[in-house]
Amino acid sequence: MKVLVTGVAGFIGMHAAIYLLKRGDDVVGIDILNDYYDVSLKEDRLRHIKDEISQATVAAGAFRFKKIDMANRASMEQLFADEKPDKVINLAAQAGVRYSIENPLAYVDSNLVGFAHVLEGCRHHDVRHLVYASSSSVYGANESMPFSVQDSVDHPVSLYAASKKANELMAHTYSHLYGLPTTGLRFFTVYGPWGRPDMSPVKFARAITEGRPIDVYNYGKHRRDFTYIDDIVEGLIAVLDKPAQPDTQWDARTPSPASSKAPWRVYNIGNHDTVELLDYIRCIEQHLGIKAKMNMLPLQAGDVVATYADVDALVADVGYEPGTPLNQGIAKFINWYNDYYR
Repeated sequence: MKVLVTGVAGFIGMHAAIYLLKRGDDVVGIDILNDYYDVSLKEDRLRHIKDEISQATVAAGAFRFKKIDMANRASMEQLFADEKPDKVINLAAQAGVRYSIENPLAYVDSNLVGFAHVLEGCRHHDVRHLVYASSSSVYGANESMPFSVQDSVDHPVSLYAASKKANELMAHTYSHLYGLPTTGLRFFTVYGPWGRPDMSPVKFARAITEGRPIDVYNYGKHRRDFTYIDDIVEGLIAVLDKPAQPDTQWDARTPSPASSKAPWRVYNIGNHDTVELLDYIRCIEQHLGIKAKMNMLPLQAGDVVATYADVDALVADVGYEPGTPLNQGIAKFINWYNDYYR
């Protein structure tokens, strides 16, 4: 099977590509390699993909990388015409809730225009399944716990969240009009080795080791469903292998927001647990062996107070089993952090 992975130089994209290659699939990876964060980390991830697979696999050309801007329509049309992937994993996006508050228009080109080009490519080249990254941020102002795919997601509190909700709606349109199987995965606070430097694990570990205070918003009362990268990737590939089907029980009078008469699905993918931010920081302190200095701050605009994933639907449909406790996952992350940064 040939799989197109967009955002392949990203955190989840790198891990997904390695998983696919190790099981024998061909991977065409694209990425714009923009400077939202250190480009050298993205380049190191691309090298790590080749380091993790056999030389025979490399020599056979099972992994190919192309630097492409998804917002460039002509480049995306040429990509699909040349490669004709069987399936697509769309992980490319302008990330970051807080960045979207200061630079909202940065999210339009990648998250909306770029995603439309992916949908068009899938439509015109008979792609068998499109799996794309949504986000737990779509739940926005919702306070019902745990977050269920049956909950309303009509009140986002950042443009990043709104762009992810828009992706779900755009995908449904293509599933309905063209019969394209699409599945959206609402990721919940993914962490682990090779994570982004703007995310809390790297930011906290770096500040703690350098003796600088860390900014702790909402006075540490945030709660997050921290999900280890290996659990995310196993769920992602399990979903990829089971293309969305029409829901024969779907009733327009009492419509489920997570399925459709079209071949369209949306799932939560998380650890199905919630941890207070202060406990998470203590876990990082423990594995670094250094006490953190904390700058306690109020809730920041665009943030949600808590996330907690109801993953029952994903468990039932693909056998998803998140099994990495926070303490174990943070230990693996710190081992990588010390090796890569220190």
